Amino acid sequence: MIDRHDVTDSEWALLEPLLPDRTVARRGGQWLDHRQVINGVLWRTRTGSPWRDLPAEFGNWKTVYMRHRRWSMDGTWERALDELRRGCDGAEGREWTLGVDSLTARAHQHAAGAPRTPAAVHHRGLRRITRTPLTTMIAKRWGVPAVG
Repeated sequence: MIDRHDVTDSEWALLEPLLPDRTVARRGGQWLDHRQVINGVLWRTRTGSPWRDLPAEFGNWKTVYMRHRRWSMDGTWERALDELRRGCDGAEGREWTLGVDSLTARAHQHAAGAPRTPAAVHHRGLRRITRTPLTTMIAKRWGVPAVG
């Protein structure tokens, strides 16, 4: 059953050639249908729910998560998006306008341009990893003679 938020046939016709070939045998065998997985990723993105709450109609949640993660890491999503965006602004002509709202790009008050210097790391109170017994270290610190 197709949900109103699932990938339509016309959208799938544009997206399918941009995805990795699923017939290539991997160690685990053939991949689950890409369309089903993409619908699961879109459902999870739309609802904001945890991966484990993914409905069973999209397959195992871990399969959908791992495919999404794999495609994020290897650049598949980025390449597909770049290809789908190609020529989208062609109808706007050569003189299209980009509007940027600068009111939303505000910095925190502590980011007021002061030079940033890394904080010094102090290890006071931490015992160095040595073979020196703790009693000897305490004695040296307080100037007390160590007891045998």
